[in-house]
Amino acid sequence: MIEAIIIQFLNENGFIASAEEPIKALDEYIVVEKTGSSELDYIKNAIIAIQSYSTSLYNTALLNERVKETMKRLIEKNEISKVKLNSDYNFTDTSKKKYRYQAVFEITYY
Repeated sequence: MIEAIIIQFLNENGFIASAEEPIKALDEYIVVEKTGSSELDYIKNAIIAIQSYSTSLYNTALLNERVKETMKRLIEKNEISKVKLNSDYNFTDTSKKKYRYQAVFEITYY
């Protein structure tokens, strides 16, 4: 499961990452979500949204930048053959009043 690979990779690189928001309140964390996928000839593609949360809009933007730089190194894993940043943007959650950025990646793996 690609989400598990990414979550483990981000946690190994100093982030607090999971597939859902943490139960207890944290100042800074990341949520990883697969928003789409495809497969052809045993080669899989996934669209992954990584949502960064922090205490201020500035800190959230910095966290997002750190996530993007770290995700570039995901290609070093044997099962990953391509990592491409599709887009990233301010995605502040106004209903929960939480600062959030989202980075969307296209990942090819097997």
